Amino acid sequence: MKNILLTLLILSTIAHYSFSQELKFQPPWNNPPKSAVEFTVAGIDNVPDLYGEIENPQLVVFFAGNQFMVIEELITAFKEEHPQYERIFVETLPPGILAEQVKGGSLTIGNLKITHKPDIYTAGEGRITEMKDYFSETKLYAKNKLSLMVQQGNPKNIKGLQDLKNAQLQISMPNPAWEGVGEQIKKAYVKAGGEDLLNTVMDTKVADGTTYLTKIHHRQSPLRILNKLSDVAPVWHSEVVFQKLLNHPVEEIHIPDEQNITANYFAGVLKEAPHPEAAKDFISFLTSEKGKSIYQKYGFMTQF
Repeated sequence: MKNILLTLLILSTIAHYSFSQELKFQPPWNNPPKSAVEFTVAGIDNVPDLYGEIENPQLVVFFAGNQFMVIEELITAFKEEHPQYERIFVETLPPGILAEQVKGGSLTIGNLKITHKPDIYTAGEGRITEMKDYFSETKLYAKNKLSLMVQQGNPKNIKGLQDLKNAQLQISMPNPAWEGVGEQIKKAYVKAGGEDLLNTVMDTKVADGTTYLTKIHHRQSPLRILNKLSDVAPVWHSEVVFQKLLNHPVEEIHIPDEQNITANYFAGVLKEAPHPEAAKDFISFLTSEKGKSIYQKYGFMTQF
């Protein structure tokens, strides 16, 4: 009986430790807006990709999710230059999800339904081109390149994209169905190892479970690396820069230019923007030297 109780105690301790470790790096990875009651519970009540004032906003921006790390500083600086805009609401979900929200008019997360119409939508060039009829104007404001995120010390000795063929490697991969970066990474696979590498990572390893397809890679991929659930994750360079700024135990494996992809990020003002003047002011700020300097801090390219 004592042995059974001891075993149960050990298993309980291991489970508690494992759960604690899993929550250790949980987002939000920014300073939430101040309010009378602050109630964020890791793993339970935590909505890191909805930011700001959801009630009667004066500006609504749907940002490509991989730019979540920029939002706090960007919105604060914008408000300093334009104090007339006190209530700003931002979403940083995958651009494919945001595109469906724009087209359908609503989004539900958990028990919360959001019906705000955006003033501005940002995404990669391909998605913006597909949706060109929705915008009154679009502007290029930043660029990015791909990298590989691995655990600190690079325990699996990963040197490049070709290594992702390894049957033992656990990969965290954005789902191309709604994450634009997924399609970009597929192109990089072909550049680095042809159709063989692409098919191995996206077919064979998906089928056997060693490639994990994310729903929201800018949150899931870092967490899977940090919690040692995945060995490697193709991500944007800026995402590794940000995790390192947080002193999280990750490392970056650079992808050579000849195998890499450059993403062009555009901001589009919606033709049916509820707050057209605010949208105009925000686009101007986004492409200003101040806006560009904030993006540069997090690893984005803004000189072109």
